[in-house]
Amino acid sequence: MAQLLVRNLEDQLKVRLQRRAKRHGQSMEAETRDILRNALRQEEAPAGGLGTEIANMFRGIGLREGEEIPELHDFKMEIPDFES
Repeated sequence: MAQLLVRNLEDQLKVRLQRRAKRHGQSMEAETRDILRNALRQEEAPAGGLGTEIANMFRGIGLREGEEIPELHDFKMEIPDFES
């Protein structure tokens, strides 16, 4: 197994890591391994948007070429005003 030494962590970052490890019932070392593992797993996630990924799941069983669902990039939602 490889080892990794991380120097010059901000004090507040170490405190947050300790708290997170305690919440998950494990050591800081185990928590750090989980964080790194999850961060790299997300990096390997498909680059397509949700619509593309869903369309790919159903391609060949009803969705034909050219029937792709357009993705809404940079779509700004307006938050409704529930006060009035």
